[in-house]
Amino acid sequence: MTAIQYFWRHPLAEQVRAEGREQGVELGRIGDRREMTLRILQWRDIPVPDSVRERVEACADLDQLEVWARRAVHAREAADLFAGE
Repeated sequence: MTAIQYFWRHPLAEQVRAEGREQGVELGRIGDRREMTLRILQWRDIPVPDSVRERVEACADLDQLEVWARRAVHAREAADLFAGE
């Protein structure tokens, strides 16, 4: 039983938990940014075709999602998110 308790206090176990938390936070930020991009279009009553929704939901790059969210504020149609790409 001592070995099990020791494992959870071991620096490697702490490192693995910290990395897991960081990954979780990053995934949460990515999910939030995806959702926000699509919501901006929704709030502006811009129809979002499945192809646009799928592309946004497949993106895992926070910087790219930020660009698309900014474009969503001024877009006239959903495809404007990808203008110039």
